Amino acid sequence: MSALLVTADRGQETPLGPITAAAYRQFLASREGAALGAGFLQCPSWAQVKQGWRAQLVGWGPDPASGRLAGVALVLLRQLPGTRKYFAYLPEGPVADWADPGIDGWLGPLLRHLRAAGVFAVRIGPSPAYRRWSAARLKSATGSGRRLADVLASEVDPLGTAVAERLRARGWRRCGGEEDGDAQPRHVFQIPLTGRTPEDLWSGLNQEWRRNVRRARKSGVEVVVGSAAELPEFYRLLRITEERDGFRLGRSLEYYERQYAALNAEEPGRMKLYLARHQGEILAAHTMVRVGRRVWYQTGASADHRREVRPSNLLQWRMLLDAQALGADVYDMRGVPSTLDPDDRPYGLLRWKLGTGGEVVETLGEWEKPLDGTANHALYRAFQTYLARR
Repeated sequence: MSALLVTADRGQETPLGPITAAAYRQFLASREGAALGAGFLQCPSWAQVKQGWRAQLVGWGPDPASGRLAGVALVLLRQLPGTRKYFAYLPEGPVADWADPGIDGWLGPLLRHLRAAGVFAVRIGPSPAYRRWSAARLKSATGSGRRLADVLASEVDPLGTAVAERLRARGWRRCGGEEDGDAQPRHVFQIPLTGRTPEDLWSGLNQEWRRNVRRARKSGVEVVVGSAAELPEFYRLLRITEERDGFRLGRSLEYYERQYAALNAEEPGRMKLYLARHQGEILAAHTMVRVGRRVWYQTGASADHRREVRPSNLLQWRMLLDAQALGADVYDMRGVPSTLDPDDRPYGLLRWKLGTGGEVVETLGEWEKPLDGTANHALYRAFQTYLARR
């Protein structure tokens, strides 16, 4: 397929076309690509993790065919049953310069490419942040019925605000309105690492966290990096955690084995499994993913017994130190609930993460748009009805 090149009202649009996984990875590793801060959901390897979806790798820039790129995207395609049409999903993507005011210069060609591929609607996840709340501000704002939206943000990101306005002006709709309604977490918890020493990170922990880390050490908890061989034990602990905490991720052991294999085949050490052992038994297991200068704590699991030795606190402290030693700019602890009500069961997760002294970041969330054409709009409405009934 040849690259698309069209003319926009604001001038020349950027050529777009399919690219190889090698060209994609090379761009992410380049200075220009690394500056865009791609997440692991936009790595080529993620296509191997997501079963039931077709995948396309596209890029745009001066010359996509020769690898001269300015942005890339992993597009996942799910066929609508009974049709030859597809729903396109770009998880936490595309990887592009969202600060570019001429957004149509690269977004327009992408939409036309997808429409030509039989896509009736598309969902994207722009990378800019929208609002931030410091741990200190949220700790003092808890109360019955309280939510994040009730608290004045510590910072409102002007870029996120501008991108949201540009998308709305072009007919995009934010999924789930102002509350969580995305496939990926709308609110995440991040610990800034740039310019901070291990001593700075330790002082950022609250007294309870520091006490629990010391308790784990004194009790003889040992933290090690495991391998694929321990994934079944991680999964066993995850099922225990789901039952105890009242949630269900709905993923199989095979999913995590596939993820571990795919991400580490793409780059050795991209995904790690951390284990906390006590008296020879694994009491907690957490996964960590790294792309460029970003590190994520992805999934955590722990046993129901011997919780008094605090294995998860020591695990997280070791992972935080490792992220800092790797030169990461931020340690992302992924999703947190939007509730600030201590009586709400999900609040416990937020409270635990607040103890690290980081901040809650509201992302722009996910945005959807039916593509041009009466049939595409009709299919999109039918698709929304189908999802509402699930």
